[in-house]
Amino acid sequence: MRLVLGLGTAALVTLMVLILLWLLPSDQHGQPQMENPVIVMETSLGTIRIELFADKAPITVKNFLQYVDDRFYDGLIFHRVIKNFMIQGGGFEPGMKPKKTRPPIRNESANGLSNLRGTIAMARTPDPDSATSQFFINVRDNTFLDRAQAKDGVGYCVFGRVLEGMEVVDKISLVRTTSRAGHNDVPVEDVIIKSVRREK
Repeated sequence: MRLVLGLGTAALVTLMVLILLWLLPSDQHGQPQMENPVIVMETSLGTIRIELFADKAPITVKNFLQYVDDRFYDGLIFHRVIKNFMIQGGGFEPGMKPKKTRPPIRNESANGLSNLRGTIAMARTPDPDSATSQFFINVRDNTFLDRAQAKDGVGYCVFGRVLEGMEVVDKISLVRTTSRAGHNDVPVEDVIIKSVRREK
């Protein structure tokens, strides 16, 4: 106690900052870790809160948040829904009209995260590094999509998890589907993504 009382104001402030930095969680390089961002997705069937793993999938999360900040997802639909598997959205407007995206990103499926129920992952074509804006939320454990078990040896990058609103995800997964515009598993009635915003 005498040590602290004997310090000048500047030294005391420095000591307090050092203590705070020491108390913050750090990564393997000793750098303080910030909290992962959280987004709120308003859909026509309810609200979903999602934590994004910026610490595990930095490229993917940065890409996703850019689309969020651009309000790209507003008004798009969940265009592919498969019961007991996943719900996919982020690429089509109502009427299955594709929306123009930015260039694709590198696949970060080697981040050690698994496609478990409630996780969000990037959708892609057979090209591993083709993900742009489309994502899917796993309705059940789909570990066969993980890098370790994937047939192509690459798999699908998980970059977040549902914090609240899994009941909404489940509700979406149970809607009636049909074939439309050359696509299967399209909801008969549009399930609309009203907005996606960073949580304040």
